[in-house]
This record gives sequence, C-alpha cells and structure tokens, in this order.
Amino acid sequence: MAERAYGLLAEFESPEKLTAAARKARDAGYRRLDAFTPFPVEGLDRILRLPRPNISWIGLIGGFAGAGFALLMQCYVNYDFPLNVGGRPLYAISAFAVVMFELTILFSALSMITAMLWQNGLPRLNHPLFGAERFRLASKDRFFLCIEADDGEFDRERTPAFLREAGASSVELVTS
Repeated sequence: MAERAYGLLAEFESPEKLTAAARKARDAGYRRLDAFTPFPVEGLDRILRLPRPNISWIGLIGGFAGAGFALLMQCYVNYDFPLNVGGRPLYAISAFAVVMFELTILFSALSMITAMLWQNGLPRLNHPLFGAERFRLASKDRFFLCIEADDGEFDRERTPAFLREAGASSVELVTS
C-alpha cells in the first residue's frame, strides 16, 4: 500500500537562510508553508502569512455569556425560591456581582482555552513530521521549512530541487 505524501521537509542551518528560503518559496507561488524553529524568528510569521488568532474575541463573547448566565441563574433562583433576608430586595443586582464576576472569568478562560486548542488542531497525538529522520533537531539547533503536498505548486521532482537551490542542507519527503 503506497503511503500518501504529506510534504517536503527542508533543513536549514540558520534563521537567515530559513527566512530567505521561505521568502523565495512564497514568491515562487507556494502557499502551504510551515516553519519549525528552536526559537521565534522575527518576521517569519509575516512571510508565511500565518493567520491572526481570534482568541480575544472568543474570550470576550465567553465572558459576556458567563455574566449573562450568572445573572439569569441568580434571578431564577431568587424568583423560584424567594428569601426575605433583612429587607433585601428580591433582585439585588449588587449582591449578584461576585458570582457574575467569577463566572465571567471562568467562561472567558474556558472559551479561550477551547478556541486555542481548536485553532491549533489539538489534541493531535501524532503528526506526520514526527516521523522525519532529522526533525528532532528542530528543538535544538536546526531550522526547517515544510512545503505541504496539498499545495498547488508542489511537484515531487521540481520542489526538492527548488529547496536545495534555496539553500537547504537536506530535503526529505514526509509521508502521512
């Protein structure tokens, strides 16, 4: 059974070479690019055109949902089980503030964690790149650029030659 190609993994020795190769690949028309580095490389996110996360908006919506849930819950409890304690009004909004604050924070945090996991494609127990022979060096001292096989410009013969021409010290075909 023939395995399907995931992409080509090119190894570079410096962040400058990786950045230059990523820029060349983007200019050559490759769109499905990803980079793996042992530390953040300035400007690489703009070259790869990584999408900006929507987590802050999701956190705001989650916070509003938590505050609304807390208010509705406490109003329902006071309506269904009214207690006259010290002449307190039935709907004392100031008394609801603590619970509303806590559920706002809780719902906001949970929604942002869920959105982060979803946007990162997690939980993913295995990734095709983990099987690449030299990929373990991505967390030590090497820099990698991956061109995925789903890219419209990807070709099994031309793309490895392009990556070597861009300065890659090694190019490996990764199967999924």
